[in-house]
Amino acid sequence: MADEIFKALADPTRRKILDELAERPEQTLFEICSRLSMKHQLGMSRQAVSQHLAVLEAAGLVETRREGRYKFHTLNTAPLKHIAERWIRPDDQESTP
Repeated sequence: MADEIFKALADPTRRKILDELAERPEQTLFEICSRLSMKHQLGMSRQAVSQHLAVLEAAGLVETRREGRYKFHTLNTAPLKHIAERWIRPDDQESTP
């Protein structure tokens, strides 16, 4: 799972998508495309953004919820916390030299 997370985070466009979802959860594909275009000057097709979202979803970083014909995307920080906890220890567990 960690490999998929690092692969997803390696792409700067996907990181911008995560930034946008962190700022404002529950966005549709149209909203994400609009924000990428206006805030980051990224003129990407909806299909390209959709493919990026699929990679993020496969890595567990984005969750989707369908409501009627709309699909809402939300950032899932749990995989990131798991990665951080893998190497970062609380101060009281660190060994002193």
